[in-house]
Amino acid sequence: MGRRGSEPSGAAAMRAEVAESWQRSAAAGVSTEQVDAPIAIEQRDLRSLREAHPLSRVFPLLDDVLGQAVRECDAIMAISDATGTLLWVCGTPATLRKADQIGFVEGSNWDERLAGTNAPGLALATGRAATVTRSEHFRSAVQPWSCAATPIHDPGTSAILGVLDVTGGDQVVVPQTLAMVRAAARMAEAELARELLSRPASNAAGSGLRLVLESLGRTEALVTVDDGRGRLQTLRLSPRHSEILLLLASAPQGLSGDELTVLLYEDDGASSTLRAELNRLRHLLGDELLLSRPYRLAAGVTGDWLAAEALLAAGDLRGAMRAYRGPLLPRSSAPGVVRLREGLENAMRHALLRSREADLMAAWTRSAWGRDDYEMWLAQRAALGTGSPMLALVEGQLARLDRELG
Repeated sequence: MGRRGSEPSGAAAMRAEVAESWQRSAAAGVSTEQVDAPIAIEQRDLRSLREAHPLSRVFPLLDDVLGQAVRECDAIMAISDATGTLLWVCGTPATLRKADQIGFVEGSNWDERLAGTNAPGLALATGRAATVTRSEHFRSAVQPWSCAATPIHDPGTSAILGVLDVTGGDQVVVPQTLAMVRAAARMAEAELARELLSRPASNAAGSGLRLVLESLGRTEALVTVDDGRGRLQTLRLSPRHSEILLLLASAPQGLSGDELTVLLYEDDGASSTLRAELNRLRHLLGDELLLSRPYRLAAGVTGDWLAAEALLAAGDLRGAMRAYRGPLLPRSSAPGVVRLREGLENAMRHALLRSREADLMAAWTRSAWGRDDYEMWLAQRAALGTGSPMLALVEGQLARLDRELG
């Protein structure tokens, strides 16, 4: 250890998700010799940020069911927001003093592109529970520690609100720790959902029906329907219903039967099939949500692809990349879906090529949809510079593509 981008002992046995995180960390310019994580929020601003955050409502519950237990085994419970900034760090005074030596303090940011591979950062990057043990940490200073973390989701939108983490010594490296962290996170989500359901009906009714559609990187979309009275229902749609709902969500003014047929089917004569699919979808979602003449959704619509587009339009490429979980309904051949998918993918790609942000380009070239993007590999090489430890990997991929593409 000690040199930037060096590999840990036992790297041959490194888990794939950890190896990918190391690549993201190196591409972002994190040094293995970096001691502290960067401070994102000063102490004077931390209180107001915590009070305004949705997880403040469940922090007492989390501290009760998990915080007390980790204190007893000289570990730390930490809760971050969706950017990786630690809002709460709880432990005994002695343990907190040790954590301070690596910058694991309230207000610091543990996004892996700022702090290197760690469980909270990995959970944010993948959207899944994660463990990182000792030498799996990218920074040498953090390698005496191990950690287990899982995202906490908004029960109304499924968006990540933050990450719940337990950090400690060897006692953390047992399956029971991650199970305990997951259980505590699910309790927090259940409490947030209970609060949502207990809102006065008069307040919720004014907002009407709401629909959240998740289609990025998914063959079958997930739809969450809020009936306007705080009752939520999440459904996994069939591929065809996923296409229909995506197209209607992208056309708030509605679509005629002929327009929808053209957008859905590559050949003619599918009108009767479409009517049958729409009837099944209406039965699934409810008559009050799917209207006809023209076909349209009688609900406020939120979509993960719409969020990525909005962030991109606002110039927040890093946020857009975090939201972009993959191509829109990647296996769909419906003409309208293909047009939407290619439009977003091309916009993301062109923004990346202009950005000169090597770590964001690395996220693209590591993906299934971007691993053969020769132009992106070239741009990534130019953005890295001659001294980067990632250069050999990029050169190797370019050589592979040269062989395969002739």
